[in-house]
Amino acid sequence: MFLVSKRYRDVIFFKAQVHLRSEASKTYLSFLWWIFEPIISMGIYYLVFGVIFQRGTEDYIPFLLIGLVTWQWFANTVSHCGNSINNNLPLISQLNFPKIILPSINVVMDAFKFLIVFLLLLIFLWAYGFPPTASYLALPLVLLTQHLFNVTIANTVAAVIPFVPDMQIIISNLLRVAMYLSGILYSIERLPEQYQIYFAFNPMVMIIDAYRDILMHQQWPQFGTLGIFAFGSFIGVVLSTLLMNKMDPIYARVLMQK
Repeated sequence: MFLVSKRYRDVIFFKAQVHLRSEASKTYLSFLWWIFEPIISMGIYYLVFGVIFQRGTEDYIPFLLIGLVTWQWFANTVSHCGNSINNNLPLISQLNFPKIILPSINVVMDAFKFLIVFLLLLIFLWAYGFPPTASYLALPLVLLTQHLFNVTIANTVAAVIPFVPDMQIIISNLLRVAMYLSGILYSIERLPEQYQIYFAFNPMVMIIDAYRDILMHQQWPQFGTLGIFAFGSFIGVVLSTLLMNKMDPIYARVLMQK
């Protein structure tokens, strides 16, 4: 998003604001659903894994909440950006504008919702017994790293799905599998060593661990690994934006032929 001109950035933020207001106006509880929906989801996972199956760890509630909140930011961004071009055929066929705007609007919307829930998560953690420490100074880096990773995957998905619509179904299932391979619901260290290798290839494992290091364990994250991943994600944003810009002229023709 930061790779587009200021004029288009203004359009992105304006459209995101309009869509957020429109979304909130469709329900009686308005914007409160942005808070209640993730809380309900967390409650269900806690009931199933923490109570019924008793798969929790020490301080399982904050352990679970940190994983779920950060994962949902990623999953929602990717899911919502997937059809951002497909769902705007009338707009694409009538106006000539950078198509990168469309997924960027969803990126801004989901980031705004995440920040609200994340703030509530911080308040809960402080009340639970995990007060802020000096390690909080590393939070901006972790947030930026995840944002860059979110944008990389979201842009790539948005760029490809207009050509292969079935990818939306595949991605939905991949996200479900990736969630269970992210150490959100259970501690990876408690698994047999031969199974832990399957988690090493999931970038969200590193991001979630960084959040837990800061918010729960009150220690600094692994700056070396985090910095390398942040730089790689930035390169991913650049490449995925270039990919979308290269495909930009043919999206309207591809969609109108279907």
